[in-house]
Amino acid sequence: MKKALFIDRDGTLIVEPPEDYQVDSLEKFQFVPGAITAMQRIAGLDYELVMATNQDGLGTDSFPESDFWPYQQLLLNTLSGEGVEFKDVLIDRSFPEECLPTRKPGIGMFGKYLDGSYDLSSSYVIGDRITDVLLAKNLGARAIFMQNPEQGIMQLQDEGLSDVAALVTDCWNDVYAFLRGEERRVTVTRKTGETDISVTVDLDTAAGSFVHTGIGFFDHMLWQIVHHAGIMLQVEALGDTYVDEHHTIEDTAIVLGEAFYRALGSKRGIERYGYVLPMDESRALVLLDFSGRISFEWNVSFHREKIGDMPTEMFKHFFKSFCESARCNLHIEAVGENEHHKIEGVFKAFSRALKMAVKRDGFKYELPSSKGVL
Repeated sequence: MKKALFIDRDGTLIVEPPEDYQVDSLEKFQFVPGAITAMQRIAGLDYELVMATNQDGLGTDSFPESDFWPYQQLLLNTLSGEGVEFKDVLIDRSFPEECLPTRKPGIGMFGKYLDGSYDLSSSYVIGDRITDVLLAKNLGARAIFMQNPEQGIMQLQDEGLSDVAALVTDCWNDVYAFLRGEERRVTVTRKTGETDISVTVDLDTAAGSFVHTGIGFFDHMLWQIVHHAGIMLQVEALGDTYVDEHHTIEDTAIVLGEAFYRALGSKRGIERYGYVLPMDESRALVLLDFSGRISFEWNVSFHREKIGDMPTEMFKHFFKSFCESARCNLHIEAVGENEHHKIEGVFKAFSRALKMAVKRDGFKYELPSSKGVL
């Protein structure tokens, strides 16, 4: 589903004149510090950009059209020159006392975003007024409140809106950093008659990880992803292990792969590929490509039925299920004498491949594909 950033104009993108709140001359036109640079970077994230603004009495004698549009166009042209394009510009022209449903925080202007094609719970309203936070609440979105943090938090508490604002800051760099990190954190759940799985991944931090599957050796292998990929991984798996381990391992792989697929989002700026790794006398090779295409190769043999409490036949099944769910190319080879070392080497190499592939350059948001699509 699509996600949107509903961005206020005056006081958020450009400075709002304190004397009459109208940007109607060149002398009054000034960008909020950091807005242009941050917006250039935000434009590379997986959000549609929508400008939403109240312009009191626009088109009346108190605010003629000719006083508004030159500076609105200057704003749009300046940002467009930096690669920032707004999918939509929503302007309410009413006065506050008219109490029209189109005026923020009313949602009368936002009908096209309420048809179910947008994931509003993962969308944000960015603005400097409490009305912007209220708009987020009314849309079912979250707010980024552009205020001094100490003062903004007090305002939110006074209005009972603390749970609506995901971030309170007066720094545009903070907004970009938050959105960049938020984009790559997802939770995926899957419940069947055999298992109940919840997986959360955050590709930009390892803090807060835990793994509970009820299969000790499987937990040990999944922790390799945390340690060697440098990502946050939360796995809570309840399965019919009284039957055997198959369903729990398979369904965890499916949910984990889906979580990676979603967390990668647009895939802009990622490295995409990776890894070979020695593990004592063993050697593991993992080739990984988040290409959007599915190809799985497995060349690892075992001479024991189980390692710990995990059947060795399930290792291939785990990685195959992950590959299909994550929509990637995954080729794995390993040789060695010690079966524990061999599979641990595979998981470590896989984790290092993940770390390389999901790494993203914050200043370079091209798709890593000559086709222009992944």
